[in-house]
Amino acid sequence: MSDHDEKPHKPAEERGDVRDDSAGSGNGLRKELPQEVPAAVPAAEEPPEEPERRQAAEPRQAPEPKPDPEPRLTGRQRLVQGVWPPRVTRAQLIVAVLLFGLGFGLAVQVASNSDSDSALRGARQEDLVRILDELDDRTQRLEDEKQGLEKQRDELENSSDQAEEARKQTIEKERQLGILAGTVAAQGPGITMTIQDTKGTVEADMLLDAIQELRAAGAEAIQVNGVRVVASTYLTDSGKGVGVDGNKINAPYRFKVIGKSQDLEPALNIPGGVVQTLEKEQATVTIERSTDIVVDALRAAKRPDYARSSSQ
Repeated sequence: MSDHDEKPHKPAEERGDVRDDSAGSGNGLRKELPQEVPAAVPAAEEPPEEPERRQAAEPRQAPEPKPDPEPRLTGRQRLVQGVWPPRVTRAQLIVAVLLFGLGFGLAVQVASNSDSDSALRGARQEDLVRILDELDDRTQRLEDEKQGLEKQRDELENSSDQAEEARKQTIEKERQLGILAGTVAAQGPGITMTIQDTKGTVEADMLLDAIQELRAAGAEAIQVNGVRVVASTYLTDSGKGVGVDGNKINAPYRFKVIGKSQDLEPALNIPGGVVQTLEKEQATVTIERSTDIVVDALRAAKRPDYARSSSQ
């Protein structure tokens, strides 16, 4: 490197290049320029401090506590919040009442069916055999009636004097209908059932159940305490007694029934039947078989108000 390069540049004052203006010479003289003021560095352009220095300069602040996150609800809790407190509308209340009534009715029906099933389930073998025999007897009676009608038809078709045969069958039919309608007396084998009611607990519906059971077993004529029972008979509660077609009767209640005694008595004694129901009400039931039962209570023939024969 040369000596010229090693020498540092001297300012103009040291070199004597600057002239004093007061000397008044104007040749080659110039005013001294003011010193340049370094421009202020904007605050935004200040070099970023190092993180370590900044942390040392600024006091460390404690971190703010984070709020606890809301606890998440389980499915059961959301269901409880949706259901309670209840917000019931009028329509929902009506539907709830209807569903309650329907459920109650079904429960009662199931309970009644369970009682009847349990009665048969707890029956003895002899009782079950007797019930089956009764069903067989009913089937046989229907078959006999069918054969009788077919025989009448054949007689009418094959008789030489069809008019006379028709007249005989008409008289026989009238007699049979008179027994069913209660307009003529009847006599034949059957049973007598007596119900002692010292507690006054026997009601009309219990006697009606007995009549229905006897009819189902093949009873052809029934009389209760001097009142003839027919198809239109109705029973009502009347004080301490029972009304039969408007006629009040009191205990003991005596049934005279004409029919096959071998069918009538077992029908009343089936498990859960008439006799057991009456005995639960502390009533005493006595049944006697007989070969000669007389049903002599009569009913006046009543002309129907609206029904007319459709035969020409």
